[in-house]
Amino acid sequence: MAIDQKIVAKIANLSRLKIPEDEQLHVAGELNQILAWVAQLDEVDVTGIEPLSSVNDTSLRTRPDIVTDGGHPEDILANAPAKTADFFTVPKVVE
Repeated sequence: MAIDQKIVAKIANLSRLKIPEDEQLHVAGELNQILAWVAQLDEVDVTGIEPLSSVNDTSLRTRPDIVTDGGHPEDILANAPAKTADFFTVPKVVE
């Protein structure tokens, strides 16, 4: 597919870009070069190659899904502006 000045104007309009008419021909040439480079990728033989989502063949370490209080409530509440017992105290927001 060859991109001409008319297609560049339509793409510019759809993407809300202002490309002056005197630059549209230059942009069309650049887009055609990009498409030619992408077309070269079709020549690569990828038979027998599985798609991958990451180059690292590792999995993330997991931890047990156990609910805890963090183990240090006094450290957690140390910077609280207001607290009651082991809880944060916040201003009332509903009247």
